[in-house]
Amino acid sequence: MSSTAGQVIKCKAAVAWEAGKPLVIEEVEVAPPQENEVRLKILFTALCHSDVYFWEAKLKLKCPFILQGQKPLFPRIFGHEAGGIVESVGEGVTELKPGDHVLPIFTGECKECRHCKSAESNLCETLRFDNDRGHMLNDGKTRFSKNGQPIYHFLGTSTFSEYTVAHAGCVAKINPEAPLDKVCVLSCGVSTGMGATLNVAKPQKGQTVAVFGLGAVGLAACEGARMAGASRIIGVDLNPGRFDRAKNFGVTEFVNPKDHDKPVQQVIAEMTDGGVDRAVECTGSFQAMISAFECVHDGWGLAVLVGVPSKDDAFMTHPMNFLNERTVKGTIFGNYRPRSDIPARVEKYMNKELELDKFITHSVPFSEINKAFDYMLKGESLRCVIRMEA
Repeated sequence: MSSTAGQVIKCKAAVAWEAGKPLVIEEVEVAPPQENEVRLKILFTALCHSDVYFWEAKLKLKCPFILQGQKPLFPRIFGHEAGGIVESVGEGVTELKPGDHVLPIFTGECKECRHCKSAESNLCETLRFDNDRGHMLNDGKTRFSKNGQPIYHFLGTSTFSEYTVAHAGCVAKINPEAPLDKVCVLSCGVSTGMGATLNVAKPQKGQTVAVFGLGAVGLAACEGARMAGASRIIGVDLNPGRFDRAKNFGVTEFVNPKDHDKPVQQVIAEMTDGGVDRAVECTGSFQAMISAFECVHDGWGLAVLVGVPSKDDAFMTHPMNFLNERTVKGTIFGNYRPRSDIPARVEKYMNKELELDKFITHSVPFSEINKAFDYMLKGESLRCVIRMEA
C-alpha cells in the first residue's frame, strides 16, 4: 500500500466556485477511499464540452452524455477525461492495486447487474452515469473539502484535481506502458464517437456514412467510419471552417445546411441516390436528429443518435419512415463497457491500429487550466490536455 493510504491528502485542485467564473487553483483535502472506491493520482486530464457546459450552467445544454434540466451544483471540481495511477484502494477492491495505471470513466461497469451481464447493453444499473450527483454512492458524502466546506464531485470522476476518488467500477486498468497524455482521451469523447460508428452503426466496407456535427465526438465517429472502410463520409456542420480539419478524419464531402434552401436530409438523399447507408448524429440538436434519420436509405438505412437534446425537444417524423425500414438507435459511450472494453482500445493505440494524437490540439500546465476553457469556447481545440505535474 502507498504511504498515504488511509490518510487525508492535501493537494491542488481547480475549483469552480460559481457558474461561468474562472476556475481557482485551491489547496483541497481529499479523503481516503471508502468501500469499493479508489483514490487516484491524476497525471493528465483533458477538457471535454461536458465540463464546459456544466461549468456554464446554462439551462439548455446540447452535449453527449448529459441529461437535461439539472440544477447548477457549486462549488464543484469538474473533469472526467483523464489518466492516472492508483494511489490507494478501499475495502472490497480486488481488481486494482496501488501503482496501477488507469483511466477513470464517467460511467461504470459493476459486472453483476442485468445490464452488465447482457451482451446487448453497457448501461450499468448501479454505476450508470449521473450528472446530477455531486457525492459518492457509498455514503452520500463528498471526498473533497476545503476548510471543512464540502466540494461537489462531477460525473464520479472530478479529474481537475491532483488526487481524486472514484468508484472502482468506473476505473479501467490499462497497459502501464501506454502514454497517459494520449490515451486519456479514450475515457470519454473519442470512445463515444468511434463506438457509435463501429459498435452501433456498423457500416460495411464500401457503404456511405453521414456524420452530423464535426466536433471531437463527431470526428471520432468519422474516424470510425474510415476505419470501417466507408467509401464516402459526408460531414454535416454549420461551421465551414471545420471541413479542412475533418479531412484528416476521413471526411470526403462537406454539407452546410445553411447553404441550401431545402432540408439537408433531402440534399444528402439527392447526393447519394436515395440516402446514405448509415448516419451518426453528434450535435444534440433534435432537428439534426430528425435529419440524420430521414437522410438514411429506405430498406436498410440506420441512424445512430449520440447527442442529447433539451428536455423539451421532441423527435418528430412520419411513421412511414419506419415502415419503409429505416432504423434509429441511441448510444451512450459508444456501447463500450468501461472496464472490459477500454483496455483493448488502449492496446489498439499501442499497436498503431488507432490514431489518437490528431484529436489533441493543445496542451497546457495545470496552472493555466482556464486557457483550455478559452480554447474550447473559441472553437479552437478538439482536446486540450492538461498536465497536472510541471
